Amino acid sequence: MGQFRQISTFVEVVNRGSLSAAARAEGIAPAVIGRRLDALEQRLGVKLLQRTTRKLALTDEGAAFLEDCQRILVDLESAEAAVAERSARATGHLMISAPAGFGRLHVAPLVPSFLAEHRDVAVTLNLNDRVVDLIGEGVDVAIRIASMSDSNLVSVKLADNHRVVVGTPAYLKRHGVPKTLDDLSRHNCMTISSEGSQRGWTFREGDKNVTLKIAGNMSCNDGAVLHDWVLAGKGLAWRSMWEVGADIEAGRLKPVLNEYSAPGNDIYAVFAQRRHLPYRIRAFVDFLRHTYAQPGYWRKG
Repeated sequence: MGQFRQISTFVEVVNRGSLSAAARAEGIAPAVIGRRLDALEQRLGVKLLQRTTRKLALTDEGAAFLEDCQRILVDLESAEAAVAERSARATGHLMISAPAGFGRLHVAPLVPSFLAEHRDVAVTLNLNDRVVDLIGEGVDVAIRIASMSDSNLVSVKLADNHRVVVGTPAYLKRHGVPKTLDDLSRHNCMTISSEGSQRGWTFREGDKNVTLKIAGNMSCNDGAVLHDWVLAGKGLAWRSMWEVGADIEAGRLKPVLNEYSAPGNDIYAVFAQRRHLPYRIRAFVDFLRHTYAQPGYWRKG
């Protein structure tokens, strides 16, 4: 930093014709300017300027050095301008991670529209259900459906999310509509399984959340399979609105026990830093947030 300041001071003194003029432009004492020039000449081991009380004169070495310094400063100014221009538009490669089911339905279909608006961006979309290491795996932004209140990562909420118990009208006609949580024991409740164990369903009862152990003869570790099973009328399933909203709107599925719906894990964009965030990341996050906020988006098939 000191070397650059010495060089810029040298050029400024020559351009303005005196140490005092350069000092006034920077708002400092002329003695400070003089010390910078002395340090520069001492570091280089040559005399750059012949200085008297009335005028300045470049030495031969000073004239040659001035030309190089001016070129360096112009190149630096051009580089800064280029960075500023790039930061004002989305450019470069964007690595995105998203949960498999959500990513297939609500990220992948939106990528072409995003790229149509930002033609200097290239996208790689990785769909998987594990929690990725953003820095270690070079991920620019990850979409997560979770509670981020205790996370150290930077996150932006994209949309609300909640889960509902759903079944087909035909199934509910055959087996009845559950009115209370106890009624679920009389239904075939299909669940997500993970490493041999079945996940419970969480509801809001009174002023607290309760998780119920649910019984049924069908479980799977893939939410898309549960979605297919419930559409086939095989039982009830506890699914996110982002997955079944369109089915409810079309009448293929009917939600039940709505009065017991618990606050869900919302949808977030997560990244490792907030300062100096590349514009391509900000643009993509804003694009998703704007799209998800459109009236009726989650009910569209």
